Amino acid sequence: MVGRRRMSVMEWPHDLLSFDDWINLPETPEYQVEVVEGVLHVAPRPMLFHQRVVYRLTSLMDEQLPDDWTALNEVEMVLCEAPLTVRVPDVLVAPDSLVEANPPRLDAGDVRLAVEVLSEGTRRTDQVTKFSEYAEAGIEHYWIVDLDSPVSMITYRLVDGDYENFGEFSGVAELEFAGSPITIDLNALTTRRAQRPE
Repeated sequence: MVGRRRMSVMEWPHDLLSFDDWINLPETPEYQVEVVEGVLHVAPRPMLFHQRVVYRLTSLMDEQLPDDWTALNEVEMVLCEAPLTVRVPDVLVAPDSLVEANPPRLDAGDVRLAVEVLSEGTRRTDQVTKFSEYAEAGIEHYWIVDLDSPVSMITYRLVDGDYENFGEFSGVAELEFAGSPITIDLNALTTRRAQRPE
């Protein structure tokens, strides 16, 4: 790009980021980048096992959602523009019509469900920080998957501005979203695929 110095996220100025700063950041495929109250948060991309779990979970959910909803992974979600807070949930559910419009990112108000899969470096953030951020942003459903054996899931739903525990599951989770049942075999998220018959 002529006339512009390309900076890596690690060299970003010490000022709080604005929304314009955020959208002008260079892409960094080797890092996962979020912003919390204007401060850049940079972490290595999740390990392959975590990525496989997220991919499987996204696919399972998307297959069972009502037709007017879509499950996606690694989508930027703007919680607040000032001070800027941008999160990238492992999985989120948004209206299919909005996804078809192909926006570069989503506003939290457009997200009906967010899912985080715990990992060693995100456990406290997912269970404490994002828990309160997502509730404050008005995201109706928040599900947390814990890959420690036995694989488990806790589901929360927003009631009067606070998340309430709507169920804890291991094995097979029988869930509901927008009036439709969703079944997730939690053990299948982490096990190797069965051998296909020859």
